[in-house]
Amino acid sequence: MTPLPLLDTLVRHYDDLVAQVRRRFGDAGFAREVVHDVCVQIIEKPPAAPVRLPLALLRRISHNLAVDRCRAEDAYRARVGSADAPPNADSGAPDAGRALDAQRELQWLSDAIEALPPRCRTVFVMHKIHEMPQPEVALRLGISRQAVEKHLRNGVAACLRHLEDMRRGR
Repeated sequence: MTPLPLLDTLVRHYDDLVAQVRRRFGDAGFAREVVHDVCVQIIEKPPAAPVRLPLALLRRISHNLAVDRCRAEDAYRARVGSADAPPNADSGAPDAGRALDAQRELQWLSDAIEALPPRCRTVFVMHKIHEMPQPEVALRLGISRQAVEKHLRNGVAACLRHLEDMRRGR
């Protein structure tokens, strides 16, 4: 099954999902990371059957991922805090291979954004990159909120297609 209907719901309710996680766990940055992880999870493992209540599912997945992240962080702090000497760990910097992969994916995403139609690209950048709320994007561009949502859906779908194509080597 294609994840697009679920992703459309995620785009439409992105701010609400972030706000829900932030209210429960207290950190806006953490909340955005969790919702982004939800997006990745949907892309990598789309549901096998149609989802009757997509927003409810997204809220549940967001909550569960946030709880999992908190538990993992607590377990990590407990392990590190209980060690007499720090473990032989790297400096925290990604290894060269991972850094190159991340740089390549960032370039692919940048290319995908640049390929969007001008209005779609403007809406996408204002909301996703500059984190401007959808109503403010609509106000600044003089378009309806529904038009903003449509541009975001189209932009996210186009970027996802481009990234998938690049990963497959097309």
